[in-house]
Amino acid sequence: MESNERKESRELLTIVILCLLWYAVSSSSNVVAKALLSEFPYPMTVTMVQLTTITLLSGPLFNLWSVRRTSNTMITWRYYFKLIVPLALGKFLGNVLSHVSIWKVPVSYAHTVKATMPLFTVVLSRIILQERQTGKVYLSLLPIVGGVAIATLTELSFNFTGLFSALASTMAFSLQNIFSKKVLKDTGIHHLRLLLILGRLALFMFIPIWLVYDVRNLMYDPLTGSAVEISTKTLMFLIVDGLLNWLQNIVAFSVMSIVTPLTYAVASASKRIFVIAVTLFILGNPVTGTNVFGMVLAIAGVFCYNKAKYDQRQEEKRRSLLPKYNIPTQNGHTSFMINGGRSNEKYPFFST
Repeated sequence: MESNERKESRELLTIVILCLLWYAVSSSSNVVAKALLSEFPYPMTVTMVQLTTITLLSGPLFNLWSVRRTSNTMITWRYYFKLIVPLALGKFLGNVLSHVSIWKVPVSYAHTVKATMPLFTVVLSRIILQERQTGKVYLSLLPIVGGVAIATLTELSFNFTGLFSALASTMAFSLQNIFSKKVLKDTGIHHLRLLLILGRLALFMFIPIWLVYDVRNLMYDPLTGSAVEISTKTLMFLIVDGLLNWLQNIVAFSVMSIVTPLTYAVASASKRIFVIAVTLFILGNPVTGTNVFGMVLAIAGVFCYNKAKYDQRQEEKRRSLLPKYNIPTQNGHTSFMINGGRSNEKYPFFST
């Protein structure tokens, strides 16, 4: 008994430490990205550095961790081009648009807009997968939409490009979450290996585009007529941003692997609150009381959505359980012993 209590205490402590590390790394990543993009307005280059970091560092680390390489089924070329390639494309575009939003608007506002991910997930799941939701799930979307609308109307540093980019990146990440679940279920591939595959594929797919677009602009600045000078400070910011982004993914996956879906969803929403609060404190962008109220309302809606989705999954699981064996009772009737256990739901691994 005492041994079990010690084990549970260690697990709880591990979860708390990982969550705190996740929040700290994510907040630091957003602060560094904002500082970097303010001085170096090339979001595509920032994204390429992040993809390069994932490609170079993930392989050796996953080998060290003995993360399995193979999947349960053979991935055909048709399946690869139908799902894997579009996922890599979405990963790149989602990251670029996310960086554009952080560049154009305050981090706190960008993260408030990204709280609309449940709305995109519900709508896109209905259109693509024909999934139906409960009334509680639909009602939970109202405070999210209302909160984001209030925050938008009262945002002192409003920028349409920033708003559009934040919404577009959120939609891109929602699509990735939907299709990544399908890929993980169909192939049985380890989610960390899928991250590496997508990062590597996105990198090689967009190197030509990056060379034509960003590198050309870096080599010739229309304002100065010469190449853009990259200072040592900017170079360090690029390296640190890439490392923080990579570390954030690794820590997030570690949290995913040891907690339930609801716990992870709540931790993710709490992380967004932490990021907003930290960036408001460090970066000091001006906000009004109404603006803060909109942010709080949107995040509260995310918590309500997570709870509604959890209740829906539990109800679906109860309905899908089949009797394991029959137990005759004294009155001649038969009772059923039902299989229980922990959900095997695959986690999406794209976060904004």
